[in-house]
Amino acid sequence: MDKELQTPKKDYFFSVSVLASAIIIAGALIYSTGSKTNNTESVAGLSLTQTSEIEEGVLPSRGVVLPVRWGDLGSKLVGTGVIDAEQFKAIYDQRGAFSEEYESLLFGQNNGKLKITNDNAGYLLNLFWALGLANENPILESGEMTNPRYGGAQNFASTGGWTIADGDPMSHYSQHQFFTLTLEQQALVDKVSRGIYRPCCGNSTHFPDCNHGMAMLGLLELMASQGISEQKMWETALAVNSYWFPDAYLAIAQYFESRGISWEKVNPKEILGAAYSSASGYQKIMEQVKSRPNQGGGGCSVEPAPAKTSGGCEV
Repeated sequence: MDKELQTPKKDYFFSVSVLASAIIIAGALIYSTGSKTNNTESVAGLSLTQTSEIEEGVLPSRGVVLPVRWGDLGSKLVGTGVIDAEQFKAIYDQRGAFSEEYESLLFGQNNGKLKITNDNAGYLLNLFWALGLANENPILESGEMTNPRYGGAQNFASTGGWTIADGDPMSHYSQHQFFTLTLEQQALVDKVSRGIYRPCCGNSTHFPDCNHGMAMLGLLELMASQGISEQKMWETALAVNSYWFPDAYLAIAQYFESRGISWEKVNPKEILGAAYSSASGYQKIMEQVKSRPNQGGGGCSVEPAPAKTSGGCEV
Protein backbone atom coordinates (compact mmCIF):
# COMPACT_ATOMS: atom_id res chain seq x y z
CA MET A 1 0.00 0.00 0.00
CA ASP A 2 1.34 3.45 -0.91
CA LYS A 3 2.75 5.27 2.09
CA GLU A 4 0.99 8.49 1.15
CA LEU A 5 -2.37 6.76 1.61
CA GLN A 6 -2.14 6.22 5.33
CA THR A 7 -5.51 6.29 7.09
CA PRO A 8 -6.26 9.93 7.85
CA LYS A 9 -7.08 11.18 11.29
CA LYS A 10 -10.81 10.95 12.04
CA ASP A 11 -12.57 14.23 11.48
CA TYR A 12 -16.29 14.38 12.13
CA PHE A 13 -17.51 16.90 9.57
CA PHE A 14 -20.56 18.73 10.82
CA SER A 15 -21.83 20.59 7.81
CA VAL A 16 -20.13 20.48 4.45
CA SER A 17 -19.90 17.83 1.74
CA VAL A 18 -18.51 17.80 -1.77
CA LEU A 19 -21.07 15.60 -3.51
CA ALA A 20 -24.72 16.24 -4.33
CA SER A 21 -27.68 14.35 -5.77
CA ALA A 22 -30.42 14.17 -3.17
CA ILE A 23 -33.14 16.62 -4.12
CA ILE A 24 -36.42 17.79 -2.67
CA ILE A 25 -39.43 17.67 -4.94
CA ALA A 26 -42.72 19.14 -3.73
CA GLY A 27 -41.40 19.30 -0.18
CA ALA A 28 -40.26 15.68 0.04
CA LEU A 29 -36.68 14.51 -0.16
CA ILE A 30 -35.72 11.90 -2.70
CA TYR A 31 -32.39 10.50 -3.74
CA SER A 32 -31.53 10.10 -7.40
CA THR A 33 -28.46 8.40 -8.77
CA GLY A 34 -26.48 10.67 -11.05
CA SER A 35 -25.04 9.47 -14.32
CA LYS A 36 -21.44 8.42 -14.46
CA THR A 37 -19.06 10.72 -16.25
CA ASN A 38 -16.56 9.81 -18.92
CA ASN A 39 -13.73 11.80 -17.38
CA THR A 40 -12.53 8.79 -15.42
CA GLU A 41 -11.30 7.33 -18.69
CA SER A 42 -8.19 9.49 -18.53
CA VAL A 43 -6.53 7.72 -15.63
CA ALA A 44 -2.88 7.26 -16.51
CA GLY A 45 -2.01 4.17 -18.52
CA LEU A 46 -5.53 2.77 -19.00
CA SER A 47 -7.21 2.26 -22.35
CA LEU A 48 -10.90 2.81 -23.05
CA THR A 49 -11.34 -0.96 -23.18
CA GLN A 50 -9.78 -1.32 -19.77
CA THR A 51 -11.96 1.37 -18.26
CA SER A 52 -15.06 -0.26 -19.75
CA GLU A 53 -14.10 -3.58 -18.18
CA ILE A 54 -13.43 -1.85 -14.85
CA GLU A 55 -16.85 -0.21 -14.95
CA GLU A 56 -18.54 -3.55 -15.49
CA GLY A 57 -16.57 -4.98 -12.58
CA VAL A 58 -17.45 -2.17 -10.18
CA LEU A 59 -21.02 -1.57 -11.40
CA PRO A 60 -22.25 -4.76 -13.07
CA SER A 61 -24.93 -3.89 -15.62
CA ARG A 62 -26.89 -6.94 -14.43
CA GLY A 63 -26.85 -5.61 -10.88
CA VAL A 64 -25.72 -7.28 -7.67
CA VAL A 65 -27.89 -9.61 -5.60
CA LEU A 66 -27.71 -8.63 -1.94
CA PRO A 67 -27.68 -11.37 0.72
CA VAL A 68 -30.85 -10.12 2.42
CA ARG A 69 -34.61 -10.50 2.10
CA TRP A 70 -36.71 -7.36 2.34
CA GLY A 71 -39.91 -9.23 3.16
CA ASP A 72 -42.68 -6.95 4.41
CA LEU A 73 -40.43 -4.22 5.82
CA GLY A 74 -41.82 -1.72 3.34
CA SER A 75 -45.35 -2.19 4.56
CA LYS A 76 -44.12 -2.00 8.17
CA LEU A 77 -42.36 1.29 7.48
CA VAL A 78 -45.59 2.57 5.98
CA GLY A 79 -47.75 1.13 8.77
CA THR A 80 -45.73 2.84 11.48
CA GLY A 81 -45.68 6.15 9.63
CA VAL A 82 -41.93 6.18 9.04
CA ILE A 83 -42.84 6.50 5.36
CA ASP A 84 -45.91 8.47 4.31
CA ALA A 85 -46.80 6.22 1.38
CA GLU A 86 -48.91 8.83 -0.39
CA GLN A 87 -46.11 11.39 -0.38
CA PHE A 88 -43.44 8.83 -1.20
CA LYS A 89 -45.32 7.33 -4.12
CA ALA A 90 -46.29 10.76 -5.47
CA ILE A 91 -42.65 11.74 -5.82
CA TYR A 92 -41.93 8.79 -8.09
CA ASP A 93 -45.24 9.07 -9.92
CA GLN A 94 -44.32 12.64 -10.88
CA ARG A 95 -41.22 11.26 -12.53
CA GLY A 96 -43.03 8.28 -14.07
CA ALA A 97 -40.73 6.01 -12.11
CA PHE A 98 -42.92 4.14 -9.62
CA SER A 99 -42.47 0.66 -11.09
CA GLU A 100 -43.99 -2.66 -10.10
CA GLU A 101 -40.73 -3.45 -8.32
CA TYR A 102 -40.99 -0.26 -6.27
CA GLU A 103 -44.62 -0.92 -5.41
CA SER A 104 -43.80 -4.47 -4.31
CA LEU A 105 -40.96 -3.30 -2.07
CA LEU A 106 -43.15 -0.63 -0.48
CA PHE A 107 -46.41 -2.52 -0.04
CA GLY A 108 -45.81 -6.20 -0.75
CA GLN A 109 -44.44 -9.33 0.83
CA ASN A 110 -41.34 -9.51 -1.31
CA ASN A 111 -39.51 -12.49 0.14
CA GLY A 112 -36.83 -12.78 -2.49
CA LYS A 113 -33.34 -11.39 -2.05
CA LEU A 114 -32.85 -7.75 -2.91
CA LYS A 115 -30.95 -6.81 -6.04
CA ILE A 116 -29.29 -3.43 -6.50
CA THR A 117 -28.90 -1.97 -9.99
CA ASN A 118 -28.03 1.36 -11.54
CA ASP A 119 -31.75 2.00 -11.89
CA ASN A 120 -32.98 1.19 -8.37
CA ALA A 121 -29.95 2.25 -6.28
CA GLY A 122 -31.59 5.50 -5.23
CA TYR A 123 -34.88 3.84 -4.34
CA LEU A 124 -33.15 1.24 -2.18
CA LEU A 125 -31.17 4.00 -0.51
CA ASN A 126 -34.41 5.72 0.50
CA LEU A 127 -35.83 2.48 1.91
CA PHE A 128 -32.65 1.70 3.84
CA TRP A 129 -32.55 5.31 5.04
CA ALA A 130 -36.03 4.97 6.52
CA LEU A 131 -35.08 1.66 8.13
CA GLY A 132 -31.85 2.99 9.62
CA LEU A 133 -33.58 6.08 10.98
CA ALA A 134 -36.45 4.27 12.65
CA ASN A 135 -35.21 0.89 13.83
CA GLU A 136 -34.27 0.95 17.50
CA ASN A 137 -30.52 0.78 17.89
CA PRO A 138 -27.95 1.81 20.53
CA ILE A 139 -25.82 3.48 17.86
CA LEU A 140 -28.55 6.07 17.40
CA GLU A 141 -29.28 6.42 21.09
CA SER A 142 -25.76 6.72 22.51
CA GLY A 143 -23.41 7.21 19.56
CA GLU A 144 -22.01 10.33 17.93
CA MET A 145 -25.46 11.51 16.84
CA THR A 146 -26.27 12.35 20.46
CA ASN A 147 -23.06 14.22 21.22
CA PRO A 148 -24.09 17.50 22.95
CA ARG A 149 -21.70 19.48 20.76
CA TYR A 150 -24.14 19.05 17.87
CA GLY A 151 -27.20 20.25 19.73
CA GLY A 152 -29.26 17.11 19.32
CA ALA A 153 -29.78 14.27 16.86
CA GLN A 154 -32.49 16.26 15.11
CA ASN A 155 -29.90 18.65 13.68
CA PHE A 156 -28.63 16.41 10.90
CA ALA A 157 -29.49 15.85 7.26
CA SER A 158 -30.28 12.20 7.99
CA THR A 159 -32.97 13.18 10.50
CA GLY A 160 -34.29 16.64 9.64
CA GLY A 161 -33.89 15.75 5.97
CA TRP A 162 -36.35 12.85 6.13
CA THR A 163 -39.38 14.93 5.14
CA ILE A 164 -41.73 12.15 4.06
CA ALA A 165 -42.60 10.66 7.43
CA ASP A 166 -46.00 10.88 9.06
CA GLY A 167 -45.26 13.64 11.58
CA ASP A 168 -41.91 14.80 12.92
CA PRO A 169 -39.13 12.45 11.74
CA MET A 170 -37.67 12.49 15.26
CA SER A 171 -40.86 10.87 16.54
CA HIS A 172 -39.64 7.79 14.66
CA TYR A 173 -35.93 8.07 15.48
CA SER A 174 -34.85 4.71 16.95
CA GLN A 175 -38.47 4.13 18.01
CA HIS A 176 -39.53 0.95 16.20
CA GLN A 177 -38.50 -2.69 16.54
CA PHE A 178 -38.72 -4.08 13.04
CA PHE A 179 -36.35 -6.79 14.23
CA THR A 180 -34.31 -7.37 17.37
CA LEU A 181 -30.57 -8.01 17.23
CA THR A 182 -28.78 -10.34 19.60
CA LEU A 183 -25.83 -8.98 21.57
CA GLU A 184 -23.48 -10.66 19.10
CA GLN A 185 -25.31 -9.24 16.10
CA GLN A 186 -25.32 -5.74 17.58
CA ALA A 187 -21.61 -6.00 18.31
CA LEU A 188 -21.04 -6.92 14.66
CA VAL A 189 -23.06 -3.94 13.44
CA ASP A 190 -21.12 -1.68 15.78
CA LYS A 191 -17.78 -3.04 14.56
CA VAL A 192 -18.50 -2.94 10.84
CA SER A 193 -20.25 0.45 10.98
CA ARG A 194 -17.10 2.01 12.41
CA GLY A 195 -15.13 0.86 9.37
CA ILE A 196 -17.43 2.00 6.55
CA TYR A 197 -16.92 5.53 5.26
CA ARG A 198 -18.55 7.48 2.44
CA PRO A 199 -16.98 9.88 -0.09
CA CYS A 200 -19.37 12.72 0.78
CA CYS A 201 -17.86 13.43 4.21
CA GLY A 202 -15.37 12.28 6.82
CA ASN A 203 -17.65 10.21 9.01
CA SER A 204 -18.15 6.48 9.36
CA THR A 205 -21.52 4.74 9.31
CA HIS A 206 -21.36 4.74 13.10
CA PHE A 207 -22.01 8.49 12.78
CA PRO A 208 -24.90 8.40 10.27
CA ASP A 209 -25.38 12.15 9.88
CA CYS A 210 -26.40 12.01 6.21
CA ASN A 211 -28.74 9.88 4.14
CA HIS A 212 -26.02 7.51 2.93
CA GLY A 213 -24.75 6.88 6.44
CA MET A 214 -28.22 6.23 7.82
CA ALA A 215 -29.07 3.98 4.90
CA MET A 216 -25.91 1.94 5.33
CA LEU A 217 -26.68 1.55 9.03
CA GLY A 218 -30.11 0.21 8.12
CA LEU A 219 -28.58 -2.25 5.67
CA LEU A 220 -26.02 -3.45 8.23
CA GLU A 221 -28.76 -4.03 10.80
CA LEU A 222 -30.82 -5.95 8.26
CA MET A 223 -27.85 -8.13 7.32
CA ALA A 224 -26.99 -8.83 10.95
CA SER A 225 -30.60 -9.76 11.74
CA GLN A 226 -30.49 -12.37 8.98
CA GLY A 227 -27.21 -13.93 10.10
CA ILE A 228 -24.94 -12.55 7.37
CA SER A 229 -21.24 -13.02 8.10
CA GLU A 230 -18.85 -10.14 8.72
CA GLN A 231 -16.93 -10.78 5.49
CA LYS A 232 -20.14 -10.78 3.48
CA MET A 233 -21.14 -7.52 5.15
CA TRP A 234 -17.93 -5.84 3.96
CA GLU A 235 -18.40 -7.20 0.43
CA THR A 236 -22.03 -6.11 0.28
CA ALA A 237 -21.31 -2.66 1.69
CA LEU A 238 -18.66 -2.05 -0.97
CA ALA A 239 -21.00 -3.15 -3.75
CA VAL A 240 -23.78 -0.90 -2.47
CA ASN A 241 -21.51 2.09 -1.85
CA SER A 242 -20.25 1.71 -5.41
CA TYR A 243 -23.76 2.11 -6.84
CA TRP A 244 -24.41 5.06 -4.53
CA PHE A 245 -21.10 6.78 -5.39
CA PRO A 246 -20.30 5.43 -8.87
CA ASP A 247 -17.71 7.97 -9.99
CA ALA A 248 -15.79 7.74 -6.74
CA TYR A 249 -15.43 3.97 -6.80
CA LEU A 250 -14.74 3.84 -10.52
CA ALA A 251 -11.87 6.23 -9.90
CA ILE A 252 -10.61 4.16 -6.97
CA ALA A 253 -10.84 0.99 -9.06
CA GLN A 254 -8.89 2.63 -11.88
CA TYR A 255 -6.30 3.79 -9.40
CA PHE A 256 -5.72 0.19 -8.35
CA GLU A 257 -5.87 -1.12 -11.92
CA SER A 258 -3.14 1.32 -12.96
CA ARG A 259 -1.03 -0.31 -10.25
CA GLY A 260 -1.76 -3.82 -11.46
CA ILE A 261 -4.46 -4.70 -8.93
CA SER A 262 -7.86 -5.71 -10.30
CA TRP A 263 -11.07 -4.70 -8.49
CA GLU A 264 -11.91 -8.31 -7.68
CA LYS A 265 -8.63 -8.58 -5.77
CA VAL A 266 -9.08 -5.57 -3.49
CA ASN A 267 -9.95 -5.99 0.16
CA PRO A 268 -13.46 -4.53 0.71
CA LYS A 269 -12.71 -3.68 4.33
CA GLU A 270 -9.64 -1.72 3.31
CA ILE A 271 -11.40 0.15 0.48
CA LEU A 272 -14.32 1.12 2.74
CA GLY A 273 -11.97 2.58 5.32
CA ALA A 274 -11.13 6.26 5.74
CA ALA A 275 -7.99 6.00 3.57
CA TYR A 276 -10.10 5.48 0.44
CA SER A 277 -13.80 5.99 1.10
CA SER A 278 -13.85 9.15 3.21
CA ALA A 279 -13.92 12.53 1.46
CA SER A 280 -10.30 13.18 2.42
CA GLY A 281 -9.20 9.69 1.46
CA TYR A 282 -10.86 9.91 -1.92
CA GLN A 283 -9.29 13.32 -2.48
CA LYS A 284 -5.85 11.78 -1.97
CA ILE A 285 -6.66 9.16 -4.58
CA MET A 286 -7.71 11.85 -7.03
CA GLU A 287 -4.48 13.72 -6.46
CA GLN A 288 -2.66 10.70 -7.84
CA VAL A 289 -4.54 10.35 -11.10
CA LYS A 290 -4.56 12.74 -14.02
CA SER A 291 -8.27 13.50 -14.08
CA ARG A 292 -10.70 14.65 -11.43
CA PRO A 293 -14.05 13.21 -12.48
CA ASN A 294 -17.29 15.02 -11.88
CA GLN A 295 -18.60 13.51 -8.67
CA GLY A 296 -22.25 13.43 -9.66
CA GLY A 297 -23.87 10.20 -8.68
CA GLY A 298 -23.99 9.55 -5.04
CA GLY A 299 -23.82 12.72 -3.03
CA CYS A 300 -26.25 13.86 -0.42
CA SER A 301 -27.83 17.19 0.15
CA VAL A 302 -30.85 18.89 1.52
CA GLU A 303 -32.25 21.51 -0.85
CA PRO A 304 -33.34 23.65 0.86
CA ALA A 305 -32.06 22.44 4.22
CA PRO A 306 -34.76 22.02 6.86
CA ALA A 307 -34.71 24.83 9.39
CA LYS A 308 -33.10 22.69 12.09
CA THR A 309 -30.82 20.71 9.83
CA SER A 310 -27.25 21.89 10.16
CA GLY A 311 -25.25 18.73 9.74
CA GLY A 312 -24.64 15.89 7.37
CA CYS A 313 -24.07 16.31 3.67
CA GLU A 314 -25.07 19.37 1.74
CA VAL A 315 -23.99 21.29 -1.32
